[in-house]
Amino acid sequence: MDGMDSFIYSLVLVPALRDLLPRSRIVPTTANVGLYGSLLFALFMVGWGTGMIWGPIADRFGRVRTMMFSILSFSLFTLLAAFSAGVWTLALLRFLAGVGIGGEWGIGAALVSEDWPEERRTMGAALMHTGYYIGFFLAAAANYFIGSRFGWRSMFAVGGIPAIFIAWIRKNVREPVRWENKLDQLGEAWSMRRAFLVLFSPQYRRRTILNSLFLIVSLTGLWAGSVYTPAAMTYIAERAGRTEVQVARLASYSTALLGIGTVIGALIVPFLADWLGRRITLAIFYALMSASIWLAFAHVFYLEMNAIGWFIVCSFLLGLGGANFIVYSFWLPEQYETECRASAFAFTTNFGRFAAAGFTFLVGAGVQHFQTLGTPIALTAFAFVVGLLLLPFGEETKGKPLPA
Repeated sequence: MDGMDSFIYSLVLVPALRDLLPRSRIVPTTANVGLYGSLLFALFMVGWGTGMIWGPIADRFGRVRTMMFSILSFSLFTLLAAFSAGVWTLALLRFLAGVGIGGEWGIGAALVSEDWPEERRTMGAALMHTGYYIGFFLAAAANYFIGSRFGWRSMFAVGGIPAIFIAWIRKNVREPVRWENKLDQLGEAWSMRRAFLVLFSPQYRRRTILNSLFLIVSLTGLWAGSVYTPAAMTYIAERAGRTEVQVARLASYSTALLGIGTVIGALIVPFLADWLGRRITLAIFYALMSASIWLAFAHVFYLEMNAIGWFIVCSFLLGLGGANFIVYSFWLPEQYETECRASAFAFTTNFGRFAAAGFTFLVGAGVQHFQTLGTPIALTAFAFVVGLLLLPFGEETKGKPLPA
């Protein structure tokens, strides 16, 4: 459900800003939509990065109750975005929603890693993460049936639905025995401060730095690249003379294929990771993501004929490459012990979002400068080249049990 709420803005970026920018006394030109759209993406990323606070909370007070609060947070602020009176109100609410969403992935990964049997842990983490991308599909379906008919505000209203599941989580999900045993063992010595600071001890410092760099690569490719897929399809479809309803539905198709591609990739990742290792698997998906971003935005976006069909194909490839995130769901927990596992996951995955926010804003500035989406987004493909050069230095955990 966090995937649905995070991607709603991508689907309604163009119509929402065309409505809200004039209310804030800003002309809704293509350049301004690109600039302010990227600014809101960047603020959302900063909020998401701030969500690293959930990690130490989950380490000290439990995975389940912390997850409940994070879900309530992002659901509430996404719902309130439906009532935005101007672009700055929307910006604030997206920032606050980002803080809530920032806790979901790390808490879920720690929970699944600690609760599933060792022989099924890799697959369990992969299946858990597919929920985020199924959220893409749900957002696309909501936009197809609701957003295209009732407007962008209705989409943010749909984003309040995840809060309904909090009661179910409270009743049916229990804390992992591994976490409870560690709590009994450490007692009062286990603090939020200790859980965070141990990440920079000699034991963990090198891998914490490298893992943060890997996430910067992946997040730059996602948030400065493929999340613009619906916006790019919107411009391609408008250029082809499609109606407003057809444009919204084509944006939904491309988003749905983005999600479907990632879910398929998520099912492949565990088998590759157990066969080839974590680093080689991540390298394969880095390379696919880099090539897909370059093809989609440097070439297909500018085609004069058949751009819609080819961009839909690229949407699937972008989704498939996006499965690189699945590797982190089991690889990061394998590198840290229970007392700091959620903190490590929250820090490494969320710290990278500050850097990705900067790249996202640079993309927006590039859109304003070049007066086009394609070229600035295509350049984010080079982030994955940097990732490929760094991967040999990462910690390989293939065949090793989850640390106690």
